[in-house]
Amino acid sequence: MTPPKILIAGIGNIFLGDDGFGCAVAERLARRPLPDGAHVVDFGIRGFDLAYALMDGYDVTILVDAAPRGGEPGALYVIEPDLDGLNEPDARAMTVESHAMNPTRVLALVKAMNGELKRVLLVGCEPATLGPEEGQMGLSETVEAAVDGAVEIIESLVAEILGDHRPAGVGANQI
Repeated sequence: MTPPKILIAGIGNIFLGDDGFGCAVAERLARRPLPDGAHVVDFGIRGFDLAYALMDGYDVTILVDAAPRGGEPGALYVIEPDLDGLNEPDARAMTVESHAMNPTRVLALVKAMNGELKRVLLVGCEPATLGPEEGQMGLSETVEAAVDGAVEIIESLVAEILGDHRPAGVGANQI
């Protein structure tokens, strides 16, 4: 039996402070050994590239991004979004900007192109700052300190998925 295909997609804008969290996690994961079937890519703000990658029939997609939810900066979350809402006409009509990344719009685009999203998880981090209007390179100390924790969470999720177990506590829970 072939292992499930898993895409780990780092997303965000490295020029907007903590919005670059997903990119930093993807970079760190890319330097580590991954099991067969798991593939990590730093998509940055390339929404179209992510949409087309999702058309490749992944069994599970793990999006990694800054996720402002009102928690303490650096808090990590594992969220399994409701993909059924993407079937609504308004969501399907959303467009993807070529120089921005909105994960919901990307997922809606995949559905609009008749792509199949089997399972999507989001590993998110509460940002401390998205930088000033003119931009800011680099993560805040708090979010930088959360990168290793996110790597551990992702490695654990991948191990559980490949072990054919549903991760415990997956939902809109704070880790």
